[in-house]
Amino acid sequence: MCRLFAMSSAPDRVRATFWLLDASDSLAVQSRREPDGTGLGTFTASGEPLIEKQPTAAYRDPAFATEARERESTTFVAHIRYASTGGLTDANTHPFTQRGRIFAHNGVLEDLPKLDAELGPYRSLVHGDTDSERLFALITKYVEARGDVTAGIGDALRWVADEVPVLAANLVLTTATEMWAVRYPDTHELFVLERGRDNGRHLEHASAAGTVRVRSGDLAAAPAVVVASEPMDENPGWTPLASGELLHVAEDLTVTRETVVDHPPARPLTMADLSATAAASQAGR
Repeated sequence: MCRLFAMSSAPDRVRATFWLLDASDSLAVQSRREPDGTGLGTFTASGEPLIEKQPTAAYRDPAFATEARERESTTFVAHIRYASTGGLTDANTHPFTQRGRIFAHNGVLEDLPKLDAELGPYRSLVHGDTDSERLFALITKYVEARGDVTAGIGDALRWVADEVPVLAANLVLTTATEMWAVRYPDTHELFVLERGRDNGRHLEHASAAGTVRVRSGDLAAAPAVVVASEPMDENPGWTPLASGELLHVAEDLTVTRETVVDHPPARPLTMADLSATAAASQAGR
């Protein structure tokens, strides 16, 4: 399945080194895994989103996916894509940016014509074919209607839960100073780790799937909050988000958690309902 990683160290800018596939993997192993896109989203010192991504299987361009990429930012989003909707193009590769925010998603939504109708003029924000970018545009629509990111995410996910078929809508969203994450429903897990300022250890995380690795010596002295599709080290502080739970990390790293969708999808999807391509994208790797 797609892998999500997000981190906030706000208000501190920290340097982190990312591998978007395990650097120790051989190309033969990478080619068997065949991710359909890898991407990293950060923010410049002036607060502008910086998106670096490739749409092809990583083994076709190993320099992008396996070499260390050092970036400095207050917030980070990394994503490994296994395509469920949309071809292997740059426009379909996560993360996406809209209105100064960065977004990535893991899951499947169907009935895209109904979703397009709900988007109305916000459909113009969607440049690719994916359900994920449409979900982002829906969130953008509701955020602008409510004037609040947390409220907008909740409104968008409740509409999704009630109106279209859903396998999963796990997501991470960042600005230059804040971070949000949601798990919905309980199809795929999503975990959070709060690292204190006095932890004394630099950050060294690697996903069990070998798809995301991140290191930051700066975080030996600076606090951070990390969100990932799976616990990425032995730290006992990793906790799962519940179905429908939204995590918000404020600009001072204050963490709040609240339930924004308190019911299962009205039109739930199972793996058996998906096309072969979509089912393969959602299977554990």
